[in-house]
Amino acid sequence: MQLGYVVHYVRDVAESSAFYKKAFGLETRFIAEGQFAELITGETALCFADESFVTDMIGDFRPNRPDAPPSGSEIALVVDDVEIAYKKALFAGAQAVYAPAQKPWGQIVAYVRDNNGCLVELCTKVAV
Repeated sequence: MQLGYVVHYVRDVAESSAFYKKAFGLETRFIAEGQFAELITGETALCFADESFVTDMIGDFRPNRPDAPPSGSEIALVVDDVEIAYKKALFAGAQAVYAPAQKPWGQIVAYVRDNNGCLVELCTKVAV
């Protein structure tokens, strides 16, 4: 078994795709009628789907919103230089959460919130 993709339910798929390009440099592989988009992120894709998809399938859910606490998940993006990626994200409109810091296990991490209020971790690879 392998992880194929992660879907992030958002209010506006096109706006979220544009934000992720500006803030994180991620290109959109395809977008379907503004309802679904897939970003190029390596072997596992990050996708955006309109919030109506999930409500139509399962009913109510707790969406991410910039003015509310983030949900219990995050999107982690591995980068070469966390400091540069963090500054670029902030310049693009991401909300600062946790400035770049070295962790005891050697990884450098930072956190921002995206245009929807979702946590995004910017980090270096974990040394194994």
